[in-house]
Amino acid sequence: MIIAVDGPAAAGKGTLARALAAHYGFAYLDTGSLYRGVAHALLKDGLAPGDADAALKAAENLDPGLIDPVAIRTAEVGDAASIVAVMPPVRAAILAFQRHFAAFPPDGAKGAVLDGRDIGTIVCPDADIKLYVTASPEVRAKRRFLELQAAGSPLSEAEVLADVMARDKRDTERATSPLKPAEDAHLLDTSNLSIETAFGSAVDIIETHRG
Repeated sequence: MIIAVDGPAAAGKGTLARALAAHYGFAYLDTGSLYRGVAHALLKDGLAPGDADAALKAAENLDPGLIDPVAIRTAEVGDAASIVAVMPPVRAAILAFQRHFAAFPPDGAKGAVLDGRDIGTIVCPDADIKLYVTASPEVRAKRRFLELQAAGSPLSEAEVLADVMARDKRDTERATSPLKPAEDAHLLDTSNLSIETAFGSAVDIIETHRG
């Protein structure tokens, strides 16, 4: 079984996807970390995120197991990731990796949960279950602000909100694989939901599908 979990930044899709993978014993892939990994590799080497050749090389040589989960969560890396994510050659390299992961889950898992922005529309259009997790920009900005604040970021909540809205605009208006719900996706708005309630709703959707 393949479960696709899509949605904008800080909607809670990552937390939900990890919980679902643990619940069902499926393999989990944070596809956004792949683009962030590429962006972090560029920035670490002093290269511009807009350098298409360097970005492709970083994507082709990316080892998901070596991605630093803390280092890739800065606002700078997030912005850079949005830039490299619109490059067709980079997307092709990452797409191939994602599809292989979904088709052949590691460690003998009987299914895979992938979260990102185009899993249900592009990466795995035939996924068994598609969830589109969203929340209001203000709620998402608050969540991201608290994460960044805990990491020592000096950004204000207003600056984080502006960044969230700017990223939403880039992600939804990009020519290649824009962020949008798949036609057969189940919408899950987490603005006023706890993690436990959102998880319960997602499990209900999956169990209903499984019969």
